[in-house]
Amino acid sequence: MIPIMLEAADIPEVTDRHWTRKYDQYFRKYSKRFFGPAIDWRWFKAQGIAESGLRGNARSWVNAKGIMQLMPRTFAELKKKNPELRNVLDPRWNIAAGISYDSSMYKKWREDRPFLDRMRFMLGSYNAGFRTILRAQKLSRKYGFSGRDWESIKSVAPKVSKWREKETLGYVRKIEKLMGDPKESGLTAFVKKYW
Repeated sequence: MIPIMLEAADIPEVTDRHWTRKYDQYFRKYSKRFFGPAIDWRWFKAQGIAESGLRGNARSWVNAKGIMQLMPRTFAELKKKNPELRNVLDPRWNIAAGISYDSSMYKKWREDRPFLDRMRFMLGSYNAGFRTILRAQKLSRKYGFSGRDWESIKSVAPKVSKWREKETLGYVRKIEKLMGDPKESGLTAFVKKYW
């Protein structure tokens, strides 16, 4: 079992009313396409719940759109690599693009680290931007941390300039909370088999 240390006061309130079968076929299909068959597709559904509550027409104050809350510029870049992507507000293509973007973030964090930390780095990068988490990693190393684990990032988060760290840390916690016990999420089997 991989321990997930969460203090009760730090856990954002989450309900499971969003754990319906809605959009499951897209989350399954595109997680398999961009990550392979071994990863638990529910990570991405939990992310969609955290992003928008699975609302296909969601729009944020910064103009992020759809279930996976993609910025128009990010969607346009992803569309260059995946020409089949059509309308950012179409749930199918929004989910596909979001998981494709996750895959690109996941691949950037190649350094040796446990699977759960690599997922946290991916999710943090999705939320705050890769460069922000990279700056946090560099700062954590400056302060004597390894920089390979999420705890290192959390330790220096308030010191990273131009980062709304509470939003990102809460976002990652919320997704973990939605995933529940790592044993039940299939994470343990995935880690044993592939890591």
